[in-house]
Amino acid sequence: MDFSIPEELETIRRSVREFVENEVFPREEIIEEEDRIPEELIEGARQLGLFGTSIPEQYGGLGLNMVGKCIVGQELGRGHAGFSGYLGAHTGIGTSGLVMAGSGAIKEKYLPAMAEGKKIGAFALTEPGAGSDAAALKTSAVKKGDRWILNGVKHFITNGPIADVVTTMAVTDPSRGARGISAFVVEKDFPGFRVGKIEKKMGLRGSYTSEIIFEDCEVPEENLLGKENEGFITALKILASGRAGLGARCVGACQRLIELSLRYAKERAQFGKPIIANQAIQWMLADMVTETEAARALTLQTAWKVDRGADIIRDAAMTKLFATEVLGRVADRAVQIHGGMGYMKELPIERIYRDARITRIYEGTSEVQRMVIAGQLMKKGYN
Repeated sequence: MDFSIPEELETIRRSVREFVENEVFPREEIIEEEDRIPEELIEGARQLGLFGTSIPEQYGGLGLNMVGKCIVGQELGRGHAGFSGYLGAHTGIGTSGLVMAGSGAIKEKYLPAMAEGKKIGAFALTEPGAGSDAAALKTSAVKKGDRWILNGVKHFITNGPIADVVTTMAVTDPSRGARGISAFVVEKDFPGFRVGKIEKKMGLRGSYTSEIIFEDCEVPEENLLGKENEGFITALKILASGRAGLGARCVGACQRLIELSLRYAKERAQFGKPIIANQAIQWMLADMVTETEAARALTLQTAWKVDRGADIIRDAAMTKLFATEVLGRVADRAVQIHGGMGYMKELPIERIYRDARITRIYEGTSEVQRMVIAGQLMKKGYN
């Protein structure tokens, strides 16, 4: 495995870093206070091609492999989590299903506009009664003529209120359980589609989460994504890829926290010396860096396996589990190093601490990741 970054990707990485530092950092308070992504950030992301990182070049995207997407994700993760989450949901779980399983017609119809950020993607799997137990879906899809008729409620859908194109999982054969689920590409303008409750969250300001309600929603038969009754497999592949991307954003957030904590520890004096002179602070920083670099290595290893077509079910679960829990520990230590100031909204530490908490829940809780890892061990052994 070669960890060196190709020159072309390094150019992209530097551009994203400059964008985050020069454009995102100065607008983080606006995002937090107004709960919106400023249009100039959206336009800047368009100019850099950040809406099309997962989309092949032939459809107007950057066509990055998984390692490339993770490199970009690490840089975006240093910025506001609401902004990186908005982009990540679009380029990850909102787009990857169309790239993986979409017909030529679906790709031609949707991907160019999604690559430009003119159409925003979302992924609708979770329901009020089907969270960790993703196979317990109730949303139904019944074939009538040349249409599929969808009925049901999805909730906790990232980008739900603003999405134009939603990859949606629905039951097409109730007798088959998880093997009776199909995937569909649903547009917000289809008859019977509407946005329900918009959630008020602990964090992730600027990233909107909502219900999506299907009431006899009419979906053209050609918008079946992949094969009928194979949607759950598609969903697992989408989620596995998304978990590597989320791991990368967590690494970026850890890096930002370390940068802020190191600077503060050098500047903050107590008892006549900078607090970084204290071994307790040094050890916290050492643990933060060590765990972050371990999470970075695991994330890139998983991405490298994705690019080689390997089975990454266990690797993706380990990446999601480890990177998100590392972020939780790093954020907690960052607050501790900053002391009382770490608890105040004056500094970004407090916000990053709140934003970090959701990463151990969405796209599969830490407990579910452990179930997946253990299940793979029992099934395939350790090799």
